[in-house]
Amino acid sequence: MQRPNMLLLLIIINNLIILTNGSGTIEIGIGVILDMETSVGKTITSSINMALQDFYRTRNQNHTTKIKPYFRDISSDRVQAANAAIQLIKDVKVMAIIGPRLSSQADFVVDIGNKANVPILSLATTPSLSPKENPYFIRVSRASSSQAKPISELIQSFGWREVVLVYQHGDFGTGFIPSLSEALLSVGVQIKSPVVISSDDDISDQLGSLKTKQTRVFVVHLLPDLASSFFKKAKQAGMMEKEYAWIITDVVTSLLNSTDIDSMQGVVGVKPNIPISDELKRFEERFKRNNPRQSMNVYGLWSYDTVYALAMALDRIGAATTFHSQKQKPVTDLDAIGISKLGPTLLSEVNKTNFKGLSGDFSLVGGQLQSSDYEIVNIVGEEIKPVYLWTGSNKNMRNLDIIWPGGSDRHHAPAGWEIPATKDSKLIIGYPAIGGFPEFIQFDNVTNHVKGFCIDVFEAVMNELTLPHPPSYNYSAYPIKQSATSGSYKTLVEQIYFQKYDVVVGDVTIRADRSNYVDFTLPYTESGVSMIAPIKKDDRKNAWIFMRPLETQLWLTTCAFFIYTGVVVWVLEHQVNKEFRGRPYKQVGMIFWFSFSTLVFAHKEKMISNLSRFVVIVWVFVVIVLQSSYIASLTSMLTLQQLQPGVMDIHDLIRLGDNVGYKEGSFVEQMLKDMGFRESKLKPYDGLEEYDKALSKGTKNGGVSAVFDELPYLNLFLARHCNTNKYIMVGPTYKTAGFGFAFPKGSPLLPLVSKALLQVTETKLKNISDTWLGQKADCSEQSDGSGYRSGQLSLDSFWGLFLIAGASSTSALILYLFIFLYENKEMLMSDASVRQKLYAIAQNFQQEKQEESKQTASHVPPNDHDDVLVIEHNVTSPPTPENHQASDDDDDDDDDGDEAEATNVHDDVCISHLLFHSFSIFLLQSYIELRESIHNELEEEEEEPVNSKNKQLLVV
Repeated sequence: MQRPNMLLLLIIINNLIILTNGSGTIEIGIGVILDMETSVGKTITSSINMALQDFYRTRNQNHTTKIKPYFRDISSDRVQAANAAIQLIKDVKVMAIIGPRLSSQADFVVDIGNKANVPILSLATTPSLSPKENPYFIRVSRASSSQAKPISELIQSFGWREVVLVYQHGDFGTGFIPSLSEALLSVGVQIKSPVVISSDDDISDQLGSLKTKQTRVFVVHLLPDLASSFFKKAKQAGMMEKEYAWIITDVVTSLLNSTDIDSMQGVVGVKPNIPISDELKRFEERFKRNNPRQSMNVYGLWSYDTVYALAMALDRIGAATTFHSQKQKPVTDLDAIGISKLGPTLLSEVNKTNFKGLSGDFSLVGGQLQSSDYEIVNIVGEEIKPVYLWTGSNKNMRNLDIIWPGGSDRHHAPAGWEIPATKDSKLIIGYPAIGGFPEFIQFDNVTNHVKGFCIDVFEAVMNELTLPHPPSYNYSAYPIKQSATSGSYKTLVEQIYFQKYDVVVGDVTIRADRSNYVDFTLPYTESGVSMIAPIKKDDRKNAWIFMRPLETQLWLTTCAFFIYTGVVVWVLEHQVNKEFRGRPYKQVGMIFWFSFSTLVFAHKEKMISNLSRFVVIVWVFVVIVLQSSYIASLTSMLTLQQLQPGVMDIHDLIRLGDNVGYKEGSFVEQMLKDMGFRESKLKPYDGLEEYDKALSKGTKNGGVSAVFDELPYLNLFLARHCNTNKYIMVGPTYKTAGFGFAFPKGSPLLPLVSKALLQVTETKLKNISDTWLGQKADCSEQSDGSGYRSGQLSLDSFWGLFLIAGASSTSALILYLFIFLYENKEMLMSDASVRQKLYAIAQNFQQEKQEESKQTASHVPPNDHDDVLVIEHNVTSPPTPENHQASDDDDDDDDDGDEAEATNVHDDVCISHLLFHSFSIFLLQSYIELRESIHNELEEEEEEPVNSKNKQLLVV
């Protein structure tokens, strides 16, 4: 057991002697995998060597470890990069690897480092290579995704809405797209037609395609060599002139010192911000002296700081073991590389690194370089001019002093888009070809031009655009018919989505479903959908027009209350007022006379009962209101010409099943279906003349009862027929957004057109409208049918009055009945039969109250000059039920079988007495009336007073 232990100890001592070089310092092998033939590779190599020299020179002998670099040149081959990593780990037994810089190469090397627990410190920038998914990957540069935010804010500051992304094929280019797209969408910018470039051969073709596009803002994400070739060819294609804006990413911007910038004048770039310090200046001077043919860049500075971080981490670890454990039976080279025991410790120490390096604050946390400041620069001449420092917290990126391609300054920044000037790239303007509404849009066969209200508005807007090169365009007709070979307004708008048209103009309504495919400008006409209907003939000469002010229900209710009020007053006055007594037909006549005479206030009967006075006062008030309303309504009907539509509302059309018309190809068809119209009742028409013919015929003759359309068409139709008073607009107006011009989604031309449309609306739209649509006729009487009613008064307007009148009359009647029944309570509480009680109550109701009768008689003044013989007629009061029963008992003491017959005889006697009593009262009242009539006639015939002795006595 001692011999193996001694042997192991000797081996360890031997290895330590070899590694320490006899000075007590352990050499740690570090691999460096680079493309050393490139300028960037050469700069990184020089920076690493200078970093090792500077670190150990400043530390003197105060370090226990020393890095020994092992450089491997891999060109641009991914396989060579992987092979170099395996060889360095397996054979050289390096503890860490710096590089490679390209993402495609780093992807292989990182997988090997994860397997062997060897930290890989790479300058790869692709976001798809994440330290979270690769624990032994440490990014010592900035991920390309971190520059997406400053680029998006730069684009937003100039108000651009579309950009074209030009990126390189592979992981380097595709990894940048998601982060840039997200950042641009957050500020309302859209990536339009991304362009991928694989080699120099693709550049010319892609530039030719880009030149025909409207978008003039480009974000270029290429490697330096391909970017240099791209801008040279872009300049040859005439794309480095005014109205073009080019933005390059940090990979190119950071290496501009080693790139030919003659073809990149006016280009704007973003690059990591490197703060200027004295140490940085001294280092750059030394680097330039030692490497006169090389130029320092940010990758060299990051490599310098990376070596410092790695050396400090190893120095903190000290003389820890550096041996590898190796599998017993390796099958492949990957199995033979083993696992580093130092790897986890070294990874942890490197991630704790935080110091101020040449590139600024160098902090590696979570395997990522923690720095986010970016600098925006502008290429002007031979100078790379700083423009703005973006720190992530400042948002005021306005009025940047940038010289754009072609010499445009900040006061004339590119608009971000431009109409291509080539003949084949003119805008194609689609318009609806429909012949029924020439005032809005039509094709003139004489001049071979499109004209109309909509065309004049569009051309006025295009003339208002403040563009250096006015856009050129051609019109293309689109047939609007409901047939298999044609389409509708909706399908016309969809042609923009299918890239058949660039713009659609005409009488196209802005609709929500259409906005899913296109963007609309602001509306330039009034909005809404309504209907027109024929006007009824004037019926002022109708013999029964006096019946029209009140609806049937109101007539019947009024008549019923007249009768009811008369009956209530008769009941209340019958016992106390002689005016309401007499023969039955007279009393019935009095009921109707009194109630209906209140209509014209011709009633002369004096009310004695306070209850009847209360009822009449309330009823007279109701009559006043009804009479005033009736007179006002009838006066309006007779003096004003009423424009009455044949149809009152949409529900009447649906209920009656009438035909209705609409504009052919319009969205109104679907709107009517949604309202509940059957498809068989919908009739499409093409033009205002067809509207007139269809409305004149009516539904019964194959026409329509109403036409639904948008307000611009209806106003034009009514203006034509205003003087004829044939049609009227009826019903509510269903809101729409009006006419607008349609553009592709996200079109950069749209905001400029909308702004110009506002100017045209304020200054020129009225003149254009008067030219094509005519000045609006004065049809105020029929311009709004939305609030039209028949003019009749309905019961709904007076039910409150009738409620008051009915309540007052009923309450007075109920109160009177309670008083009357109370006065006859003894009779009601008697043992007589119900029939006898009712009969007795009727007799008592028929009797006149003596007190009130005498009071009435005392109202007649005595006349000393008239000798009148008054015959009093005393009528024996009818027997009471008790007497009646008693007499029955006396007459039929001994014969119970004759009781019913005696009762009938006695009833007949009572009825005879009652009739005689009533007849006597009637004769007495007739005498008084006749006497007063004769007396009045004699006074009118005789001029002098007549001696009372010469008067005749009238004896009855």
